[in-house]
Amino acid sequence: MKPKAVVLLSGGLDSATVLAIARHEGYAPYCLSFDYGQRHAAELAAAQRVAKALGACEHRVATIDLRAFGGSALTDDAIEVPTSPAEGIPVTYVPARNTIMLSYAMAWAEVLGAMDIFIGVNAVDYSGYPDCRPEYVSAFEAMANLATRAGVEGNRLHIRAPLQLLSKSDIIRRGVELGVDYGLTVSCYKADDEGRACGVCDSCRLRQAGFVSAGIADPTPYYG
Repeated sequence: MKPKAVVLLSGGLDSATVLAIARHEGYAPYCLSFDYGQRHAAELAAAQRVAKALGACEHRVATIDLRAFGGSALTDDAIEVPTSPAEGIPVTYVPARNTIMLSYAMAWAEVLGAMDIFIGVNAVDYSGYPDCRPEYVSAFEAMANLATRAGVEGNRLHIRAPLQLLSKSDIIRRGVELGVDYGLTVSCYKADDEGRACGVCDSCRLRQAGFVSAGIADPTPYYG
């Protein structure tokens, strides 16, 4: 029997690649997405497409309301999504998002008896988010093994971040090797209801540059 793993699946390029990696490594993937009030809700439809295409054992969507706090261009309509690079941590950073999502994944992993949680964070060409750094992933794993019955009983949870040190082009090449159809994914922070991308936000620019560097045609539909 394949070991179970919880895979955080946003519907974007990175998380789709992580799902393909988990499946390739022999895990039975259980995918978890979040409707957290994000501006780019089209990514949830993308997550459903990706989960089906890549053979997830189950795909659940948890609803949490991060608009109650705002503080990010992705959860507060009063803050515009930037179209040019910014210094420091950008306004598209969502306070505590990865911590909240990993906590949900940790809870489901305990119920499933899964020892591995996969997340698509990347510290090389990411957007400057503090909760994408290797030291953050290590710290959360340490906390998870202090905070769960599984960890206390010696069944250690592992936070797997296989894209951590890969460039965007390396991620795309790996995904293509594993059969990921990136045309199913949505990365844009300002995607329309049909999942078409703006082409100018930070996420779009990173994605576009990755495909160019990888020498692979970008399948993303754009409205901009």
